[in-house]
Amino acid sequence: MTDDQITYRHSGLVCTDHTLDVPLDHARPDGPSISVFAREVVAEGMEGRDLPRLLWLQGGPGGRAERPNAAGAWLRRALQDFRVVLLDQRGTGRSAPADRTTLAARSDAATYLTHFRADSIVRDAERVRRRLQGDRPWTVLGQSFGGFATLTYLSLAPEGLARALITGGLPTLTAHADDVYRAAYRRTGTANSRYFDRYPADRALAERVAAHLADHDVRMPSGERLSVRRFQTLGITFGTSSGFDTLHYLLECAFVPGPHGPALSDPFLRGVDAVVSLASRPLYAVLHEAIYAQGGRATAWSAHRIRDEFPEFDAAGGGPLHFTGEMMYPWMFDEDPALAPLKATADALAHRTDWPALYDLDRLSSNTVPAAAAVYLQDMFVDHDQSLETASRIRGLRPWVSDTHLHDGVKADAGVLDHLLTLTAP
Repeated sequence: MTDDQITYRHSGLVCTDHTLDVPLDHARPDGPSISVFAREVVAEGMEGRDLPRLLWLQGGPGGRAERPNAAGAWLRRALQDFRVVLLDQRGTGRSAPADRTTLAARSDAATYLTHFRADSIVRDAERVRRRLQGDRPWTVLGQSFGGFATLTYLSLAPEGLARALITGGLPTLTAHADDVYRAAYRRTGTANSRYFDRYPADRALAERVAAHLADHDVRMPSGERLSVRRFQTLGITFGTSSGFDTLHYLLECAFVPGPHGPALSDPFLRGVDAVVSLASRPLYAVLHEAIYAQGGRATAWSAHRIRDEFPEFDAAGGGPLHFTGEMMYPWMFDEDPALAPLKATADALAHRTDWPALYDLDRLSSNTVPAAAAVYLQDMFVDHDQSLETASRIRGLRPWVSDTHLHDGVKADAGVLDHLLTLTAP
């Protein structure tokens, strides 16, 4: 296994880049390998100290690790006590990126991507840990999907963990994807109500945009068509602390006078494209339902099927327009050019049934690693009832329930990490 290191300084940070070769399939260590990338960050002036390490597991799936420019709330807090390791999870960033370009030449793309779930990410992390510090365990901080991966870490390699910290990322351990999305539609409906309560005039404006899209072939600056259903996916913004305001300020500039009447403005269309395009994180769509797949059942486009139980999300149904949330639909692979070449791959994964378990329930019930999780009552992405049920099944895990933070609480408020560290202090 190689480890090419490059060190540089900026913004009061000392960064060291590590690139390591790991097996594509950890069950076949002598088989094909891929390259994974991790960036280690330490506060300037502390680089000579023997600080413990903290691994940050990013949300997703398909999201690369944060890039430390002027470090945000959680990272600045973590750097007071730790060397922070920012791992690009395989398939993202600089870790064997998987997208329409790199997967184009693979006849086995679906099978290849079965090795890009939390179990493989955890085994990659263990390779990185042993390379950086031998047998010494480290602390893991998992945000959203990173929290899912943290529970897989507790299941597969608890000996590698000194502490397990989770924010907005306690998944159901046993439920099918149908149960996950059924609960997600209910939460997204609530988020719609809260949004229009804050900005009541936006209801008519959103309806006006949808009507315009239904009657016109509207193209975003990228050349992609903006359909009504794609417009609805802007509800993904509702899950973050600034999301309501982000959408409101986008909608307020929607219309401008055009040569043939009102037209959608370029600033509006460019802003929409920045949210709805998955060009920068295609695995978010391709693997989204696969992160819940285990137990011999296919997900079979769960979010798409379950939507029939919630007709209010059907823009053609005649009711008030509802924005959707963290749901991936098969039609996205027709309308998003970054996803279109991956349509067959996504469909094959959706109908796959031979997924291995991601969690060891016996090991979790006898867990000895100090663990704490922030559970957000208003989290649109992860169901708090399912999270608390999971917390009850993990020995020693201390849940902290907050009604003041949204899904990105740890990024918005350094106090979240502070509290989790306190809950797991020796």
